[in-house]
Formats: sequence, structure tokens, C-alpha cells
Amino acid sequence: MIKPTVQIDPLNSPHPIPWEWILATHAELSSTLGSGVRYYRSPSLISSNGEYAAYTCVELQVQRELYYCRTSSVMFVENLSTGDLQTVTASSPIAKHQFYASEESNIAGTMAILIPVSWNNTGDRILAREFEGIFGTSDMTDYALIWDTKKHRAHTIAPVSSLYSHAILLGWSQSYPDEVLFRAGDLGDRVWSVWAVDLNGRTVAANQDKPVVFGGSQVSPLSEAQQLRF
Repeated sequence: MIKPTVQIDPLNSPHPIPWEWILATHAELSSTLGSGVRYYRSPSLISSNGEYAAYTCVELQVQRELYYCRTSSVMFVENLSTGDLQTVTASSPIAKHQFYASEESNIAGTMAILIPVSWNNTGDRILAREFEGIFGTSDMTDYALIWDTKKHRAHTIAPVSSLYSHAILLGWSQSYPDEVLFRAGDLGDRVWSVWAVDLNGRTVAANQDKPVVFGGSQVSPLSEAQQLRF
């Protein structure tokens, strides 16, 4: 008998969220304890200059039904020489709502997951994928978060929303290194276009451009202190 395969990423992104972990954790907890909270730490992404490591901690709040579960996340940027940590959160719609909302007003079923994708070639800015969606629906899309380690400033960007129903973050632009590439389109369309987006949200067609990524991954355990910070 052929076993059914598990979808690696809801948007088939080249930079997947921990979707298999989410589904497996939900299946285990919902069938035993019924509910609970679990944490996932992504591998560290080491900067091009070797000075920084970026990683994400994802919190999964499990309920018996998947569409009542909720995920949120925080990204950490660590100075490997000093051990100093910068805490990074997205300002995309669901992530921003979860950050400011009270526990009572949080919306069940929401997903907001930051995943480090690439450093720039000089190692002072990190590009992360902010995946947002609703469990059990086709409502999902990507945003890009760019964090400047020197200025301690974040930019959350996406293509102009009128162009698509779903966007997938690809990486830095090869042609314009300060811009970010997305593939975007509507469900059912066979061909999706590639768009370049700058820090101000300016969106231009970039079908001839190619995405590039920098940095190397390194797996390390989640410390107790980092769990408390999350």
C-alpha cells in the first residue's frame, strides 16, 4: 500500500514552514491530552560574514480541532561574538494583531510564522518569510520581513495586494540586491508572475529576475532561557 504523502508547505514554498511538525504535534496532542502548547525552534541561519545567527521560535497552541489551533512566532538575531540577542516580530496583519491582542480577543485558527530565509551578501540584513493564514482554509499568503542588524529596524513588505490572492516569498533579487522577489497570483491560474518589491512597497514586474539566498544553516538546541524569552 502506498502511504499518503504529507504536504511539506501549504504554499509549496522553497522556504517551508514546519508544517509536518505542526500536523504531527496536533495529531499527537489532540488524540491524547486534547490540548496543550508546544514549541519549535528553526535551524540557525548564519550570516554571510559569520557574525550573526538568526532563528525562530514557533508556539503552537493545540486544540482538538485543527481549525481552533493557533501559531505565533518570534525571530531572534544573535551576535555570535557577544551573545547579544535582538528580538524581531513582524508587522503583517495577523502577526500585528496577535502582538497587541489580549488572550481573550485572539482569533482561533490563525497562523503567523516567521522563517529566516537569507542574509544579504554583506551579512548585516536578514530576510525572513512571514507566512500568514487560517487553518482549514485557502486564506494564506507570504510577507517579507527585512531586519537591519545595525539600525535595529524591521520592514514588513509584500507585493501590491490588488495583483494576487496568494504570494510566495522567493528571496533577494539578483538584479536589484536591495529588493525582494515574490511569485504571486490567484488560485486556479496556471501561470503566476514574479514581482520585485522594495522597502517602500514599490512593486514592479520581474519575470526575468532570479532569486538569490545567502547564509548557512546550523542546528542547535533550544535553551531554557530562549524558551522563557518566547
